[in-house]
Amino acid sequence: MRKTAMLLLAFGMAGGLSAPASAEEALRVGKAVAGPFDFVPFDVGLAKGFFKAHGVDATEIDFDGSAKLQQGLGAGAIDVGLGSGPELAFPAKGNPDRAIAVFAGPPDSQVLVVAAGGPIHTSADLKGKRVGVSTVGSLTEWLVRQLSQQQGWGPDGIVPVSLGSESARVAAIKTAAVDGMVIDFGTGARMELDGSGRKLLGFGKVAPDFIIHAIFATDKAIAERPDTLRRFLAGWFETIAWMRKNKDETVKIVAPVMNQTPAIAALAYDQVMPTFSDTGRFDKKALDVLAKSFVDMNLLPQAPDMSTLYTEALLPPAK
Repeated sequence: MRKTAMLLLAFGMAGGLSAPASAEEALRVGKAVAGPFDFVPFDVGLAKGFFKAHGVDATEIDFDGSAKLQQGLGAGAIDVGLGSGPELAFPAKGNPDRAIAVFAGPPDSQVLVVAAGGPIHTSADLKGKRVGVSTVGSLTEWLVRQLSQQQGWGPDGIVPVSLGSESARVAAIKTAAVDGMVIDFGTGARMELDGSGRKLLGFGKVAPDFIIHAIFATDKAIAERPDTLRRFLAGWFETIAWMRKNKDETVKIVAPVMNQTPAIAALAYDQVMPTFSDTGRFDKKALDVLAKSFVDMNLLPQAPDMSTLYTEALLPPAK
């Protein structure tokens, strides 16, 4: 019996050494908007296997704007959301999620496009005009209202019109249903090339101290699956590091995702890649800008305690 027990123990130890690694953990990841270059690191990470290398089986779910992404987080339909800095107003209002990383800073990826042959030529021409945005409470709406504030017209001097998807905004410009729209740099560049639109301005100068994009997670995921989230973030920042060193292959992967030509994707790479964060850390000055804007734009009655709306506990260790 003793010999049998020893043999069983030996076989058990050998089996443990040769057993396959534990199964990858599923993670449902939402993107506020599917196609812009801002959000393609997730697609690159999937294509190159960076998330799987950390034991995460990530699934992509696309939304039409920040409000719908936050609805998905609130309903538990997704575990992680790739959204915008202004979405911090949602957890401030009680949505059960928090930001767990910054993934881009200044809004250099966003441009205001007007009809190529239209009457709008400067920012001053936008007073009282209708500008297409994705959804209420979205990054695109925030940028329009911030531009209006800077022009001295208050938050309502330009009228944001919620239109949903990029294609809906492009169609609205072409049919003159709106006077302008906020859109990603790549789509704006394509419209200039085909003559259907003209970039009036870039938003990088409108809000230089900013958090344009953040990664959110549900309170449930943060409490119950912190290690999975840590491994997801490790895969994310490995993806960013790889993209910085591999422009040509990145462009090849993302051009179909963006529904753009490789030439346009390459232009977007040059414009947007420098805005991505390598650490995910939250900048206090940018947080203060957001906190003040929530009050200025009547999103909240008073500035929230921003430290309660995000956590850096899940980020990879600083190098």
